[in-house]
This record gives sequence, C-alpha cells and structure tokens, in this order.
Amino acid sequence: MNISDIKHWLKKNLFSNWYYSLISLFIFYLLLITLPPFLDWALIKATFIGNSKTDCQPGGACWVFIKVWFEKLIYGFYPEKEIWRVNLAFLILISTVTLAFFVKSKFKIYILFFLIFIFPLIGFTLINGGFGLERVETRVWGGLTLTFILTFFGIIVAFPLGVLLALGRRSELPIFRFFSILFIEFWRGIPLLTVIFAAAIMFPIFLPANSNVDKLLRVAIGISIFEATYVAEVVRGGLQSLPKGQYEAAKSLGMGYWKMNFLIILPQAIKTVIPGITNTFIALFKDTPLIILVGLLEILGMINLAKSNSYWLGLATEGYVFVAIIFFVFSFSLSKYTQSLEKKYNTEKQ
Repeated sequence: MNISDIKHWLKKNLFSNWYYSLISLFIFYLLLITLPPFLDWALIKATFIGNSKTDCQPGGACWVFIKVWFEKLIYGFYPEKEIWRVNLAFLILISTVTLAFFVKSKFKIYILFFLIFIFPLIGFTLINGGFGLERVETRVWGGLTLTFILTFFGIIVAFPLGVLLALGRRSELPIFRFFSILFIEFWRGIPLLTVIFAAAIMFPIFLPANSNVDKLLRVAIGISIFEATYVAEVVRGGLQSLPKGQYEAAKSLGMGYWKMNFLIILPQAIKTVIPGITNTFIALFKDTPLIILVGLLEILGMINLAKSNSYWLGLATEGYVFVAIIFFVFSFSLSKYTQSLEKKYNTEKQ
C-alpha cells in the first residue's frame, strides 16, 4: 500500500465530508488523551512479577493480583486435583470445533450432531462426575469455566428452540401459532434478571416435596429459554424476507412441510440472519455475569470476590480490565468469524 492508497482510504472512510471529519478528529483527540495514560498504567509502570501485593510498584497496574488469583478466575472453587477433567472437556470441544474447519462438508453434519447431542453428555459427565470419577457439586463450579458452560449450553438449547418457535409463529395451524406468539411475547416481556431469580429462588417452591433440581441447571434452562425467544424473532425475520416463490417452488416439487423448511427455507433464512443470531449469542455471553445475584460465581463474580479480600483491597480496576479483555476477545472473535461466514455463504457475489 503506497501513500496515495492511504490518502484515498482516509478520505473515503474518515474525511469524506466536513461532519465526518469533525467526528474523526474528536475520536483522535479522545484516543490521544486516554490511550497514552492507560498504556503507561497498564504496561510501562505495571508490575508483572511477584506473589504478593507488596511486590507491586505504585502508579502502575498490579497484574500480580491476576497472577495470584488466576486459577480461581478460570475454574472457581473446583477442586485443584480434578481440574484436569475441566481441561479435558474443553480440549475435546476445541479439538472437535477445529476439526470441523478441515473436514469435507458431508462430514460436518456428524460433527454438529456430536456437538449438540453427544459432547454435552460427555462434558457434563467429566466435569460433574461419572465414569468412576468423584462427583463435584455445581456449587463449586465458577470462573471463566462456568461462563463458557452457560454460554455453550445456552447456544445449543436456544438455537433449535428458537427455530421451532419461529416456525410455530408462522404456522398455519392456529394452536401452534398462538402458543408460539404467547410464549415468545411472554418471555421477551420479562427482564432476564427476573428469569434468573425465578429459576433460582421461586421455581423450587412449586416442586413436590423431597424433590430437587440443581440451581445451576435451573438458571441455565431459564437463560436458554429467554435467549431462544430472541433467536426466534431473528429467524422469523429471515423467514419473512424470503419471497413466496421459494415456498411455492418447494411445494411444486412435492415436498412436505418439514422437508420444505429444513432443506429449502431455513438454510436461506438463517444465511440472511447470521449477524442477528451472532449478536444474540454475544449478548448471551455478556449476560452470564447476572448469575452472581443468585450466588453463582462466574468470572466477574470471582473478580468481585477477589477484590473484596482484605489483602487485595484497591485492585478492582485490574480485575475489571482483565475481564473486559476476555469478553472483548471472545465477542470480537465471534464477530469476525461471523463475517467470514457471511462472505462464504454470500450467493449474490458479482
């Protein structure tokens, strides 16, 4: 890229007219007054080596705080000798997802089936206890592990449920249509915080005596149902964007309702709403810290616990910056992957 290309890019993207130029200059000014002091605090004057608060130098970030608490920020209070089980479960997940990028398309459906139906059973059995392993109660699960567990569980439940609700809302059968509309509008009209409180505190009241459903499972199901209603509306938008000719063409080929939707309609609809679905999943990931209000400590909850420790008082900023970086990296990575999917499945390329 030469100088003329750089000038053309700047003019096109930052200085195409006078008010865009003012906005660009204002943003540059904000970066100029905030970025150097932050880098000075976070990197130049920061302390990275040490094992106690006394090792930290004044005026800079004390990343020793993160170093000392790192294991609990990742695993919560999961028994140290059993952490290998969590690592193995996530290693299986990462390996399977990575494998999907290299196998042929005809094999990807089997990987998807494994991720949705088989891996959750393997992962839960490993982490919770099974295969002769010691049981680890969910009350000690926490940290980033719990954040990812809730996000993964929410995605594999919310997406298929959301698709079914979207189809139900557009069904020609009144009983399915009215049920789907009522279900979606009811759950979308309730704050997520209320859903979490109801799942964790109120739901056990209605259970029969001597029965018990794990609190983490109740909360995970509540969050998943809540997010499924938003997925349903996103998918419904994609279904409505398709021309009627697609439906008529599928019916003319003798396709039934389910075959028409799953082979012709849904692939096209979902392709058009990939950004909306991704946005919903990112929102799900960022909503997980709300579970701290019912006593479940994901990564932000562990940060709040760590900063309240009398020895580490005054180091909340480092913890929140650390969490912000993790959330940004995950959300940005998912967003960029979504953009690559949009390009891959764009059938309107010139």
